[in-house]
Amino acid sequence: MAFMDEWEILLEDKTKELKECQVSKNLKSCLGCQEINSCTLRDAYVKAVYDSMSKGEGGGFEF
Repeated sequence: MAFMDEWEILLEDKTKELKECQVSKNLKSCLGCQEINSCTLRDAYVKAVYDSMSKGEGGGFEF
């Protein structure tokens, strides 16, 4: 079993919460949700993704 740091654990938790929300609304993606632009749950998930990539160091990402 691989070691998960605090950023990966937080991302896993936020991913689970987001998927539970999608299931509760019978959606496969947030894109079909009317609340996408004001969703604090999705915002927290996106922040967790960035934090897991930067390990909390901040900074920008270029894609």
